[in-house]
Amino acid sequence: MNSSAEKFEPIWVAGFMSGTSIDAVDAALILTDGVEVLEFGPTVERKYAPEERQVLQTATQAALEWNWQGPQPEKAFHAARDVIVETHTAAWASLQGQAGARQIALAGVHGQTVLHKRATRAERGATLQLMDAACLQARMGVPLAYDFRSDDVSAGGQGAPLAPAYHQALLSRLGQQPAAVLNLGGVANITACLPNGEMLAFDTGPANGPIDEWVEGHDAGTHDAGGALAARGRVHEGLLAQLLDHPWFDVPAPKSLDRYDFNASMVRGLSLEDGAATLTAFTANSVARSLDQLPVMPKRLIACGGGRHNPTLMSMLNEFVPCELMSAEQVGWRGDSIEAEAFAFLAARTLRDLPISWPKTTGAPNPMTGGRLQK
Repeated sequence: MNSSAEKFEPIWVAGFMSGTSIDAVDAALILTDGVEVLEFGPTVERKYAPEERQVLQTATQAALEWNWQGPQPEKAFHAARDVIVETHTAAWASLQGQAGARQIALAGVHGQTVLHKRATRAERGATLQLMDAACLQARMGVPLAYDFRSDDVSAGGQGAPLAPAYHQALLSRLGQQPAAVLNLGGVANITACLPNGEMLAFDTGPANGPIDEWVEGHDAGTHDAGGALAARGRVHEGLLAQLLDHPWFDVPAPKSLDRYDFNASMVRGLSLEDGAATLTAFTANSVARSLDQLPVMPKRLIACGGGRHNPTLMSMLNEFVPCELMSAEQVGWRGDSIEAEAFAFLAARTLRDLPISWPKTTGAPNPMTGGRLQK
């Protein structure tokens, strides 16, 4: 990771993340100088109410239909921004209530991704996160870092994944390499720290997103709780082989996906249980295949994100990946809060004009600073 020779005083930074699974606002407090993580503060999860989740889902669907063509669906986007402000303000209040004597100096807010188009050789990418930074900063009363992806995308990068800078900071605390971090969110992504100190990061394929969509589409809940549906189903091996033949998997890293590039329609026609099993196996196999794109096989793969709570997915991963699989908690990390912590860390780097993405993490032409500051 590029760092600055100048020494900065560590500050307490709050980070906020709302993922494409649209289940909650995660918030976390860390003490950092933007290079190292010195201490961990409290964490908060503010679950979305069903009506709030529906507003964000409606905005996402409107964005997919719009797809940067014609006028923006402002009514849907405005409603989503209001939900983001109110829910993040509530998470902020809870975090402040637990902060005790810690003085929060800065906040980093990701916003809600409703559309992401990956860059190709022929065309630059595009990305859209919804939030009202001015309104949220006024509610919080501290400087607010946001819009972390746009500069990277404008320069020709993928704009994702952005957590690798923080993953490397966490891995450096463990002192063991080569290792890799696997984030199992709506999409799966991996950060590998190589023996020479470089990072390589990329989206590996789908994770929870298509599974959640499949389960919700059958009115069976918002996700496959405990992996129970997939555990009762049978993997359709022929369909799985077809899915793994998708040209995406031959695209060299770094690369990124939109949450809906792979969706639940892939298993249309299967039973609820068999569809869940096949989508879960697809995620596990695509992660295993992605490891072949690394120049050095990691000795261990550390799983974070919501997917690590799915024992069926973790069992399949354990079967297919050729290295030791561990959960974030097994190495002392807070697996549900890592992305929120990451945006606190990126906020500190934004404040101090340090890079937040690199050629081997997003495909940007140079190490890129990024983020806007609302004061």
